[in-house]
Amino acid sequence: MRIFLAGASGVIGVRLIPLLVSHGHVVAGMTRSPEKVASLRRLGAEPVLCDVFDERALHDAVKDFAPDLLMHQMTDLPDDVERIPEFADGNNRIRTEGTLNLLSAKWDAGVRRFVAQSIAWTPPAGGEAVAEHERMVLDARGVVIRYGTFYGPGTYSGNGRVPPSPRIHIDEAARRTVQLLDAPPGWSWWPRKHHEGRRAARRPLDRAVLRLADGVR
Repeated sequence: MRIFLAGASGVIGVRLIPLLVSHGHVVAGMTRSPEKVASLRRLGAEPVLCDVFDERALHDAVKDFAPDLLMHQMTDLPDDVERIPEFADGNNRIRTEGTLNLLSAKWDAGVRRFVAQSIAWTPPAGGEAVAEHERMVLDARGVVIRYGTFYGPGTYSGNGRVPPSPRIHIDEAARRTVQLLDAPPGWSWWPRKHHEGRRAARRPLDRAVLRLADGVR
């Protein structure tokens, strides 16, 4: 499968690329940072230097790669967890305008599948942006993956501290995401700790919302 990965240089993107390549997929890794192009190439992706808010360039980039699936793993978050409130407006813009631009590029290029990340909780600020992001993806017959809080190397909880539930180790989140590339619309996946690879609960839906978390301890 040809996969266009927006947000390729993020904490989950850099884990997804080698996993996807090892499964035989061809990956275009999009970043807006020129200094990250070389590292994406080393991971096995075809680097795409593009800003999601440059709609014309984005459409051209997606068309040129001609993917089977467009994956949205974009956020706008700081390295320092204490500065997250300062980045709220930019992150919410990614969730709304950025998502809309990616969906527009999907439609323009005739991409068959769209998978987007979301969160498994309601944030103290930005809940409306999260809801709008999910609504747009689901209305386009895409798939939303609601991740628990990431922990592990490279995350805000990378020092051995385990965040409260819902949570998921960053490496496990990447592995599960690869498993869900072909998730059909109409199913909900509720994984639980110690039941890797199993559907702990499954129910028919008219939209695909997949929740990835370790479960409650």
